[in-house]
Formats: sequence, C-alpha cells, structure tokens
Amino acid sequence: MPPSKSDIESIVKTADSGSPRRRWLIWGLVLIFAVAGLWYWWSAASKQSLPVYATQAVERADIIVQVTATGTVEPTNEVEISSELSGTVRSVEADFNDEVKKGQILARLDTDKLEANVELSQASLTATQARLAEATATLNETKDNYDRAVLLEQKHVTTLEGLLKAKAAYDRAKAALKSAEADIRVSEANLKINQANLEKACICSSIDGVVLDRNVEVGQIVASSLQAPVLFTLAADLTSMQLQVDIDEADIGKVKVGDAALFSVEAYQGRTFPAAISELRFAPKTVDGVVTYEAILSIDNSDMLLRPGMTATADITVAEIKDTLAIPNAALRFAPPAVEVDSGGTGLLGMLFKNAPRPPAATPKADTEGRREIWILKDGQATAVDILTGETDGSKTEVREGDLSEGDLVITDQTTE
Repeated sequence: MPPSKSDIESIVKTADSGSPRRRWLIWGLVLIFAVAGLWYWWSAASKQSLPVYATQAVERADIIVQVTATGTVEPTNEVEISSELSGTVRSVEADFNDEVKKGQILARLDTDKLEANVELSQASLTATQARLAEATATLNETKDNYDRAVLLEQKHVTTLEGLLKAKAAYDRAKAALKSAEADIRVSEANLKINQANLEKACICSSIDGVVLDRNVEVGQIVASSLQAPVLFTLAADLTSMQLQVDIDEADIGKVKVGDAALFSVEAYQGRTFPAAISELRFAPKTVDGVVTYEAILSIDNSDMLLRPGMTATADITVAEIKDTLAIPNAALRFAPPAVEVDSGGTGLLGMLFKNAPRPPAATPKADTEGRREIWILKDGQATAVDILTGETDGSKTEVREGDLSEGDLVITDQTTE
C-alpha cells in the first residue's frame, strides 16, 4: 500500500525541523516511498491491460438457409367478364361470392332491338330465297328457249338474230341466278351476326369459379364503343391459389423451382402456411432503383382460410444442413488488435508515459475458396485456426474443413481488465 499524502507531509515537516543527518535520512525515506508508489501504480496499470476474451463453444447444429420475400395471395386463374355490346342492363343474376358454372347467366342486356334485327334478317333471307327460286325458274325458261332456237336455226326456220337474242336471255338468267345465290349468302351472314349479337346480350360465365367482384346494376347503361367495361371478376377454384412474391436480385441466384417455403399473413398471427415455388419469372421489376424478380408459389387452400389480395411474408428454404459443425458468426468478425509499439522507454519515464491505445483490428476476410482465419482460446492464449466455411443462417456458419472440434472455444470479442 503506497504512503498517503498526509504521511509524506508529516515526514517533510519533521525533516525541516531536525538535524542535517536526520533530514537526509527522512528525504531518503520520502524517495523510497515515492518509488514504491510509482511501482504500485505501474503494476496496477499493467494488470488492467491484460486481455479478457469472450468465447463460445463450437457445437453441432442444423443450419437452415432462408430467403425472405413479400407478396400477395392471388387466385390461380382470374377472369374479367365484359360486354361486347352497348345497351341497358335488364337483369343481374349473380352477386358477390356466388359460385358459378361455365355458361351460367350472370346478367342480361335489353334485347328488344336485337330481337328486331334478328327478325329483319330472317325476313331478308326469306325474300332472297324467293328471288333465288324466281331466278332458277327464269333460267330454266330461257334455257328451253335457247335450245329451241338452236334447233330452229339448224333447220333454217328462224333467223340468226333470233338465236342470238335467245342466247343473251339465257346468259342473263344464269347471271341472275348467281346474284340470287350471293344474296342468299349475304342474308345468311347477316342473320348469323344478329343472332350472335342477341346471344351476347346474355352475359355468361366463361369458367367454373366464384364471383369476386360485381360492377353492374339493373338499369345501368353499358357503353362498349371505346373500352369494354368490366362487369364481373371471377376466380377459378379458390382451394388452389398462388402466392406472388418479389425476390431481391441478390437472392435470386439462391432459389430454384421446387424450393419449399412457409408464409404468414396478418389475418392469422402465429400461424404459417406451406407453399412451394412453381415458377421463377425472368422479367425484372424495378421500383425506386431496386430490381426484383417475381416468383410464383403454389398454395393448397383446402380450408378456405386464405383470400385473394392478402399480404404475405414468405421464408423460402434454399439450403438445409443437418448436424454439422457450426460456429457463431461473431467469431468470423473477430481479430486481435494490432500489437502495441512501446513509445515510452523503460524506467521511470516508461512508467510515467504509457503506450498509446491499440488500434482496432480489421475484420478478417475470406479468400476466393471461402477459407478464412478464426481465433480459438487454447491454454489461455488466442490461437489462429484456418477453416473453410459453408452455408450460414445469419447467426451460425457451417465449418466444412479445419482444425476444429466440438467443444473448442472460439473467440468472439476481447476486452481488458
């Protein structure tokens, strides 16, 4: 224990009041006490600079590597039903959440004008058929006249002019017949068009599914001249859905079709749902300078808990290593501080002017093969070990090669006493 300030002051006062020999003796004692105090302070400082290592034991563990992505739950097949015709909605026969079959009527337009057009086309077809019959009869008549004129001309009973007139009449009759036949085809085509328009007045389902949305009311006027309005939105079987997620470009190389995933939605806290990647799309999506790629995950929704549009967070398992040697990631970031340079010398000056603080060590980096250096505590000393690392889950890293055994203490941090 070094002398206190009061003890030294008492000795100095005694020295000032005594004989010269006694004063020299007392000053010697003061010097001894001062040296003892400096030695005590230097010893305490040396002890405080001793390194203390934080360690964790090497263990065997399962490492699961996952990629996290967000997206929305969507039907596997979603169809928008529109009207090709303009008109007034006469009836609406389907509502939200209704299950519909292919061909089932969802809504009808007013058909008075369309039915009149069909009747007009039918009447026009009947008239053209009558003209065809008339043209056929005329053709037969003119053919007989022409044949008779040919026989008479051969017997020199009629003139050549009569024969030519009969031939001309026959040719006109053939042309009239072809025109009548063309009119028949035109009338039939017009009738088909008007019948098709009449059928389109019935807005029907094109798939088996469920009505997700309805944007039509009775009496509403539908105008499809510029853009066909969406009247109904249908989804195919909701027991089989898909999750569309955006994967960051830094992670897209890790995932592949068939990778399993678990995802959660806000509606069911604490519950996860299984899925699997069924498609990886090549087209990039860039938002605010961030590039992502869309992945499609297949979902079994047999219990009908999931609904279209739900926001989901998916954890996609890209690698799984069972019972492997693992170290904490903090051990990969640790490196001992750089060695101190003695700038104070030895003796009294060395004790008074201690060394400057150690600069922090740089984080060790892996080489091109993935080999890197970590530090273990062996016989109380930090010892460097070269290892080959593998997969990591963010907190632990697989050790594939290296002089490490289960239970070895890897250094994760260093402090001083």
